[in-house]
Amino acid sequence: MTIQVLKNEVINKIAAGEVVERASSVVKELVENSLDAGATQITVEINGGGLALIRVTDNGSGILSDEIQLAFERHATSKINSFEDLSLNHSLGFRGEALPSIASVSDVEIISSNVNENSGTYAELENGLVVKKQKQARSQGTTIAVKNLFRNVPARLKFIKSKTTENSHIANVVSQYALAYPEVRFSLFIDGRESLKTPGTGNLIDSINAVYGVEIASNMMPINSSQDFNTDEKGVVISGMVASPKISRSNRNYISLFVNRRWVANRNLVWAVEEAYHGLLMTGKHPVAVINIEVPLSDVDANVHPTKTEVRFKEEGNIYLALQRAVRQSLVNTAPVPRVGEITASYRGQSQLIVPPEQRRMEMKVVNEEEPGTPVVSSLPVLRLLGQSMNSYIVAEGPDGIYIIDQHAAHERIMFEKITKQKEQQGVEVQGLLEPVSIEVLPVQDEILFKNYKYLADFGFTIEPFGNRNYLVRTVPSIMYKKDWQSALNELIDKLSIKNKANITEHIISTIACHSAVRFGQSLSHDEMRELVRQMEQADLPHACPHGRTTMIHITKKQLEKEFGRI
Repeated sequence: MTIQVLKNEVINKIAAGEVVERASSVVKELVENSLDAGATQITVEINGGGLALIRVTDNGSGILSDEIQLAFERHATSKINSFEDLSLNHSLGFRGEALPSIASVSDVEIISSNVNENSGTYAELENGLVVKKQKQARSQGTTIAVKNLFRNVPARLKFIKSKTTENSHIANVVSQYALAYPEVRFSLFIDGRESLKTPGTGNLIDSINAVYGVEIASNMMPINSSQDFNTDEKGVVISGMVASPKISRSNRNYISLFVNRRWVANRNLVWAVEEAYHGLLMTGKHPVAVINIEVPLSDVDANVHPTKTEVRFKEEGNIYLALQRAVRQSLVNTAPVPRVGEITASYRGQSQLIVPPEQRRMEMKVVNEEEPGTPVVSSLPVLRLLGQSMNSYIVAEGPDGIYIIDQHAAHERIMFEKITKQKEQQGVEVQGLLEPVSIEVLPVQDEILFKNYKYLADFGFTIEPFGNRNYLVRTVPSIMYKKDWQSALNELIDKLSIKNKANITEHIISTIACHSAVRFGQSLSHDEMRELVRQMEQADLPHACPHGRTTMIHITKKQLEKEFGRI
């Protein structure tokens, strides 16, 4: 082939592959345009997972009638004039690629009324070109309707997930910008149902309440930007809110980070937030945080990728430390931080205290006391209870040394096997609530629960829809009746969104088991400890909890004698 210049239509479709990955990418770009236009009210409507329709309506400054076609030309933008402007630009968009990319893979309708014009303008576009244009009455602002997304890119449609998955991604995008801009009123409608509505009061806690609900909102703490640790000599200011350590989630999806109010994805910044919670959360749990990092524009580069979700810092180390210290200080002000001693390499016998995997899988043979001399196969020897240490560990004596049992992990294993057997036999035992309990879920969770609430009945939760984002819970698993079943249910909804559905049953049962087990730090009576040990003796796999953590360590008689210098 000879070298030739590609046609604009081909160029736009190729570029669209970077900017428009899925329906949520379109929503993100259009919402950012609305925010850059100074909108104080933004409504997003979607149908068919965003493939059939995405409509974004705002009350921003609007587009001039003569510039409608120009707005859909590649690299046409009102936000910068030269490359140097990037270091001074506060807008979310600036590349001039979003609208032409969207228009090249969909049908677009736009109606806009500029602040300086007396009437609005309606236009239809096909393949990025205006095919119809006329005057139409409209108040100040812009409405863009994107229809039949990827209609002319069938290869892209093959990679689109289910409608529920796409709806969740869109809900997440709108939720993130609702948290970044609490002064803007956001509304989200999914297939005609209102999924999210924020008040636009300007108070972050109000937006958090609308997005995450009362439970999380009532446990959020502000990061006080007036403190010295939030501002360094470089002008970095950390603001926002973080949750009390008693509120946690099973994934990192509840850590929202913004740089100059731009929603970003940065693993190092997420790690900085998690490091601030070190020692305050259980293993496998993650915090809830909504944080904005104000950085001088000259010290951050948002022009890394067309989607603008990745940013680079001039001195990322300083940003990391400022963020970690700000969050940690906020937590210290409200909760005591435990002192964690360092484990030195000189600790003798440390590696021997952990039961190796091959030993966990090995069955131990013991002598049955009722039938002396008869070998009986057992996963765990008969143990004699000695007591409890630090309200967290049960100490017991076995035929060959001492066993130190993690009471939560051990009871979690017992509950897991109990629920599993119930489900395989007569079904999970349920307990009816005295009165149905109404719960409100997040916009991201709404679609997931709406599609799966009947499935949860197999695990003891009888749930039925009760209005926008509200559901009634009538029964719960009997082992959770007097436990925090609402937190468990919230975590279960998140589990239902995982891509690999092969082990979803195991994930659900392990979550119920975790929330129904005795807690780490809970004082137990002698009878309660003895019963837990007895049940551990009867467990099929007593050496590991459902998440794979060790439930106990075994210090043999030989190890003890060696440590005390007897051999």
